[in-house]
Amino acid sequence: MRQVKLGCIIAFCLLITVSANAQISVTPMTTADSLVQSIMGSGISYSNVSYTGTNVASGTFTGGSVIGINTGILLTSGLASNVDSVNNSDGITGDNGQSGDTDLNSLIPGYTTHDATVLEFDFELESGEVGDLYFNYVFGSDEYNEYVDSSYNDVFGFFLDGTNIALIPGTSTAVAINNVNNGDYSSYYNDNDPSNGTPTPFAIEYDGFTNVLTAQALDLAEGTHHIKLAIADAGDFILDSGVFIQGGSFSDEPTPIVPVPGALLIGLLGFGTAGIRLRRFA
Repeated sequence: MRQVKLGCIIAFCLLITVSANAQISVTPMTTADSLVQSIMGSGISYSNVSYTGTNVASGTFTGGSVIGINTGILLTSGLASNVDSVNNSDGITGDNGQSGDTDLNSLIPGYTTHDATVLEFDFELESGEVGDLYFNYVFGSDEYNEYVDSSYNDVFGFFLDGTNIALIPGTSTAVAINNVNNGDYSSYYNDNDPSNGTPTPFAIEYDGFTNVLTAQALDLAEGTHHIKLAIADAGDFILDSGVFIQGGSFSDEPTPIVPVPGALLIGLLGFGTAGIRLRRFA
């Protein structure tokens, strides 16, 4: 019996190690339509795709088990390729010299956005009836943790027919640097900041990122709707932020959220955190 228990613990530890060292691989954007195709799931048809920003700011990714989303697309306020790192540098910047976005400005009154990346398209529910919309995402940034509660409040939004649906669960508050962090709604936040003086637990460049969250809109009317997926720097053009959207999850049915294997197993085994904030998948 002791040998069985020991074998299980060793197997669990190996899985934890594999998860912790998994590396996200990013492929730069080819076309805006290819990005939309990557996130499209069941029950939805789309048209009229448009993109604002530089091609280097976006792409598709694989190997995203470290954030709880294996594959999908990445929209950033800098360089999408910068996230592809197992050695967190505590500060990565891609200044694309792009303008901001007025809709994003409205989410963080008093701040001005820059380097906006925007993917937009029209869509319809294939049922032709009243229905629902869901998709899963993660927001991350190198602005964490040094610039929390500062003017560098990087932000993103998912504007469905003009209304943002990228909200902290159970609230009407937008997800942003100043709104989700170690002090605010910390149960949705994962600290990966090397400036804390502890090893960074996640193999990703961003110094902090959210749990996998779900954007949703219930009882959508029949007909055509418009979605605008946007992200930008705030206050300046430096230090990248990004939003990952799960492949195939833009659907009329929810896509299950799968916990990161390493974080889940650590919790099951009751291991100490040693400065690591584990995910709570809500």
